[in-house]
Amino acid sequence: MIFWKKEKRDDFDVEAFINNYTSFAPKRYRYSHVKKMTNSFANIIGKGGYGCVYKGTLPDGCLVAVKVLKDSKSNGEDFINEVASMGRTSHVNIVTLLGFCYEGTKRALIYDYMPNGSLDKFIFDQESPDPTRHLDWKTLYKIALGIARGLEYLHRGCNTRILHFDIKPQNILLDKDFCPKISDFGLVKLWLKKESIVSMTGARGTAGYIAPEVFNRNFGGVSHKSDVYSYGMLILEMVGKRKNIDVGVSCTSEIYYPSWIYEDLELGRDLRVSGVTTEEEKETARKLILVSFWCIQMNPSDRPPMSEVVDMLEGNLQSVQIPPKPFLFSPARSPQQSSKASK
Repeated sequence: MIFWKKEKRDDFDVEAFINNYTSFAPKRYRYSHVKKMTNSFANIIGKGGYGCVYKGTLPDGCLVAVKVLKDSKSNGEDFINEVASMGRTSHVNIVTLLGFCYEGTKRALIYDYMPNGSLDKFIFDQESPDPTRHLDWKTLYKIALGIARGLEYLHRGCNTRILHFDIKPQNILLDKDFCPKISDFGLVKLWLKKESIVSMTGARGTAGYIAPEVFNRNFGGVSHKSDVYSYGMLILEMVGKRKNIDVGVSCTSEIYYPSWIYEDLELGRDLRVSGVTTEEEKETARKLILVSFWCIQMNPSDRPPMSEVVDMLEGNLQSVQIPPKPFLFSPARSPQQSSKASK
């Protein structure tokens, strides 16, 4: 499958695409059905720049989350991009797209309902008196491993590799057992396995999680290693239970979390991580931190593929070495080095 480029395809024909790829597309619903399943959009459970998410019920009683996009005059490429890419996926750590609606400017995506919502409310809301908002280290580790397995599947398990380009806490949904599900495939790029570097126009993603090569090609070619970087930044926020850049902290040296937590590793100090009491929790926190620093190396070829990330998480802490300091430098790149990013 070839990924279409917006700058060349203003006449993109959504209906033709749907007809040609019916084997990948989930069930299509009329807008009147979407309105009925959400009880006229009565119960809003999420909101963002894209539109709103509503809780709904299918005729068989199955609970769903209905993502209704803002009325758009665009030609529908990003929307169908999400439908087509998710129609190709089937994995325990990828949210299931049950259906979609496309009627002119009316567009909606229908997913399995995730009762625990998104990961961000569990790591950025530490002041909450609600004890259910505080995840123990065993659960944090399970979530980190699940996300890694989901990304490994996207990068290697599909007939066409899928690059997500927007891995962040808000796009990780949690089911009733806190099993993580990667969601929001609006920015994905489909990628043939024989390719090592992706051709892409412009940056995409969310500030704070975007790999350096996505907005500056001097760092190397864009590839699946760009998702690896975003994953590393996400894991650091899970460990720190704060945003990686927080100007509201009392000490200026702690504004950039990766910098001062790496200092602890470098100097062999106890890690400044809250909520760690047992030796097992200390080992879990240290392993997550080491893995995340390997993932955010500036040079894409120095980052492990997600299959190696899974191996490191499942393996012995002693086998994970301290990586080089991954920021404040921009190594010179050669085409030969860039080709390593395909491993």
